[in-house]
Amino acid sequence: MQLARKTDHPLYFDAFLLFPVLILTGIGVVMVYSASSHIAAEKFGDSAYFLKKQVLFALVGIGLMILFRYLSYRLLRVMAYGILVAAIALLGAVFVKGFGFSANGATRWLRLFGFSFQPSVLAEYALIIYLAYSLNKKQEKLDDFSIGLLPHVFVLGLFAVLILLQPDFGSVVVFGLVTGVMLFVGGTRVVHLLTSFIFLLPAAVYYMMKAEYRLSRLTSFLDPWRFQNDGGYQIVHSFMAFGTGGIWGTGLGGGYQKLFYLPEPHTDFIFSVIGEELGLWGVSLVLGLFLALLWRGIIIARTSCDRFGSLLALGLTAAISFQVFVNTGVAVGILPTKGITLPFLSYGGTSLVFNLAAVGVIMNIGHKRHV
Repeated sequence: MQLARKTDHPLYFDAFLLFPVLILTGIGVVMVYSASSHIAAEKFGDSAYFLKKQVLFALVGIGLMILFRYLSYRLLRVMAYGILVAAIALLGAVFVKGFGFSANGATRWLRLFGFSFQPSVLAEYALIIYLAYSLNKKQEKLDDFSIGLLPHVFVLGLFAVLILLQPDFGSVVVFGLVTGVMLFVGGTRVVHLLTSFIFLLPAAVYYMMKAEYRLSRLTSFLDPWRFQNDGGYQIVHSFMAFGTGGIWGTGLGGGYQKLFYLPEPHTDFIFSVIGEELGLWGVSLVLGLFLALLWRGIIIARTSCDRFGSLLALGLTAAISFQVFVNTGVAVGILPTKGITLPFLSYGGTSLVFNLAAVGVIMNIGHKRHV
């Protein structure tokens, strides 16, 4: 009689996914406290204000990760259109008075039952589920432009319009990258993808140029030290954080840039705080853990015997990876400033909870890929 594989055991968790994610989440909790304690004390009179909320978010997210590890990912195939419609409705609700609210000049959040929620995070994963479902269902007809590309670009465009109205150009970039990867791997003709890119590129350039603050970000990105008191302020202070940290860092809690110099040190620029306080070794550890997650996600996507599961695992892994690339790229100055959080590390309940849930789905796909 053939012995059962250990991955078939009902209590099996993929250690190559679980441990990197848990370590990243733990580092995130510690670094959120280090980066936010002075801000929290100044604004709320409680240095642990953000820490307490981040711990709560982490616990909820880990609970959902466990739930989705055991809840069959095939249910998402049945719910694909329902999740898509819900995401569109929630993105629209952001602009309804009494539901949506603004912060830092952007209207990106809903307030429900005393909690704030960012619908664009749900929209990203709703798009991935829809694409996995549609590309799997239409796999024999993907060479047809009107079937293989047009409906998928239309859904992407609908999400893009709603998110650009917030405005949130960074999220739209991530949406576009994830969609492109999934369409390419799913079997859409390359010539169709290139054609759509050629047509969409001028629109993207026009959008970046028409707003003064976006143009300022682009020019300051090209020469941040010239605009260090204006558009280049954030990236210059990020450079200072990495430069001060050196190889070994200033020590946990010993950073200076978070002390009202570096904007949003516990969210968008937490990677810079890690660079200052933990140094090159800390940055290398974090990037190594993300690479382990990326490697494992790709392995699961490649070895899944279910095309829907394979595309879903690929999309979820790509979404997390592109968020990491954009956030860290901004912090080290290879990309213009964009408000994208660093998965598992930045403060923010919506991002942390949904990313942990996504890892649970990937683990579920990995468990069932030989079953």
